[in-house]
Amino acid sequence: MTERKKIAIIGGGNMGVALANGIVASGLHRASDITLTRRNLRSLESLAQEGFHITSNNEAAVAGADIIILSILPQQLNGVLDAIAPVVDPQRHLFVSIVTGVRVADIIQRVGKEVQVIRAMPNTAIAIRESMTCIAGSMATEENQALVRQIFQAVGETVEIEEELMTSATALCACGIAFFLRSIRAATQGGTEIGFHAGDALRMAAQTAKGAASLLLHFQSHPENEIDKVTSPKGCTIAGLNEMEHHGFSSAMIKGIKTSSHKAEQLYKNE
Repeated sequence: MTERKKIAIIGGGNMGVALANGIVASGLHRASDITLTRRNLRSLESLAQEGFHITSNNEAAVAGADIIILSILPQQLNGVLDAIAPVVDPQRHLFVSIVTGVRVADIIQRVGKEVQVIRAMPNTAIAIRESMTCIAGSMATEENQALVRQIFQAVGETVEIEEELMTSATALCACGIAFFLRSIRAATQGGTEIGFHAGDALRMAAQTAKGAASLLLHFQSHPENEIDKVTSPKGCTIAGLNEMEHHGFSSAMIKGIKTSSHKAEQLYKNE
């Protein structure tokens, strides 16, 4: 049963902590089932008070776990894998990598053992169980693939993709959180300029963005269908949309996603 599995999250940074909190909030695991590692444990002390295990010893964390979630920077990966390789048990351990730009084959080769590895790319909304997580797991058993799907479905939506699309998923879903947040910030600034207090403008912009996304998900609609419902001839909505497009709104978003995808491909190669 999944509730008996012990999880080690190697890398207790923002994403690792968000993932740990999301898993516990889902009810799928208890805090006591999860160990987080970080070189400086000071920032994880509050998690220890909540029942999580914390340690700076990656080898000990791996030895005591069944599922190893790699949540570190690409430039840290080789050193971490070299350190934990002696305690890795291919018969027991399942690796889940959320490391940007790192292939399953890279991890297997570095560990030097035929471990099962599934790649996943969540985003920080996982902390409130609203992540969009892309999963690629063709090199693992169906049982382990189902296990990982269960974990991430409990903290948001999932989609299974081919591994070669994982860097693209990084740009669209993981980096995408920042892109949409920046657009909300811009809307907030616009709202402030036309007369609202900043706090009110932020609340209004964020809820409007949430409503827009909910419309698409609820009706499984295309954005243009919903846009057509609020644009009338010679109206204020179409005037504003056209002004944004004149200044490259859509083009800037597309170029940003493409640039992030290209950068994601290079991070581990340049390590």
